[in-house]
Amino acid sequence: MGRRKGVVDFDESPPDDFDPANPYKDPVAMLEMREHIVREKWIDIEKAKIIREKLRWCYRIEGINHLQKCRHLVQQYLESTRGIGWGKDHRPHEFHGPKVEAVEAD
Repeated sequence: MGRRKGVVDFDESPPDDFDPANPYKDPVAMLEMREHIVREKWIDIEKAKIIREKLRWCYRIEGINHLQKCRHLVQQYLESTRGIGWGKDHRPHEFHGPKVEAVEAD
């Protein structure tokens, strides 16, 4: 069984043996969990950067109509930045909460 060329397999799941009630019981699992959390934060930050670049492009292209044409990107950007990042202390209080899942109305 050979390796496929150019394909890297990463374990993206949190550690199975991490106990949140007693995090210091297994120091290796604690460090793996910390790395997992940091990795997920970086992924969320990079997703927000991509949406921000799309929003900048939309503002430039649409000009005066950007309020109507780019509204969906503004909503995506605000949702993607809610509750992520390292230095959230200077943001308004309502942005500190966790992300809220949108519920579709039938």
